[in-house]
Amino acid sequence: MSISQKQYTDIIKGYAGRRMENQLISLKRREEVYNRIPEIRHIDEKIAHISMDKARYMLYHPGSDKRNELREEIRKLSMEKVNQLAVHGYPADYLDPIYTCPVCRDTGYEGDRKCSCFFRYVAEILYEQSNLTDTLADSNFSRFCIDYYPDTVSDRQPLSPRENIGRVLDRCRSYIDRFDDFPGQNLLIRGNAGVGKTFLSCCIANDLLARGKSVIYLTAYQFFSLLEEYTFHRKERDYDSHSWLLSCDLLIIDDLGTEMNNAFINSKLFLYINERILKRKSTIINTNLSLQQISKVYTERVSSRIIESYQLIHIYGEDIRVKKAVSSLD
Repeated sequence: MSISQKQYTDIIKGYAGRRMENQLISLKRREEVYNRIPEIRHIDEKIAHISMDKARYMLYHPGSDKRNELREEIRKLSMEKVNQLAVHGYPADYLDPIYTCPVCRDTGYEGDRKCSCFFRYVAEILYEQSNLTDTLADSNFSRFCIDYYPDTVSDRQPLSPRENIGRVLDRCRSYIDRFDDFPGQNLLIRGNAGVGKTFLSCCIANDLLARGKSVIYLTAYQFFSLLEEYTFHRKERDYDSHSWLLSCDLLIIDDLGTEMNNAFINSKLFLYINERILKRKSTIINTNLSLQQISKVYTERVSSRIIESYQLIHIYGEDIRVKKAVSSLD
């Protein structure tokens, strides 16, 4: 699970908070029942007293039959308690301990293994920090429709757009399946506006998030705005953003080339893509620019690092957004 130490600590604190909340509910229920049914208070006092006697016998007389008698007394008192609750309209388990997760009893662990609820909390953190909460529901490979890509071959490309996108999807699924075996894989997804670059990268993000990987999605504008804020207007809370941009399992930078380029942009872009390569952390860059245009727009250090360390995926075809808009009018 790719979460920070602080996030792990926050999860453990969350469990402690849930235990405290549930204990307060239990205490209120017990006080309510004791006030309404005084007999149950007496039963609980008897059970507590007998339990102490049982513990002493087990300690000093491990072979004694007396503990079986005490166990039977406790069972009878417990049944009487259930009957009293039922007579007064309460469910049999009304005074039982309350747990949000009965499996781990709100500890996060089953023995020495993390409980399934722990992984659910981690998944929630990963989805929240991905910046994709609003788009992930629709961004999955099962909704990727290749019918929007023409099945005709042009003189400029060896494959039709539909054949090409079929191969692209196969490469992306392989990228996901091999993500753990080959850490630090980087993709440069390029193509004209509206051919599905963003949707494809979000499909990859969705699959990896479901596998417990940490993913952050940012447009180029958001990415460089964060870096500018961190560099020139740093606040204590900004460290987490900076740290996650460097250490998350997958960073997606969408629409590179649409930002206002300058020396700061080039310097920071090189720093982050280079650091992530050194850390063997994966990055996906979506862009409308060709490799030649990238070489002209960015410094040689930036362009060479991208060309050397990123697998190129080229998507071509017609603007899908225009096609959808036209079809909605029909």
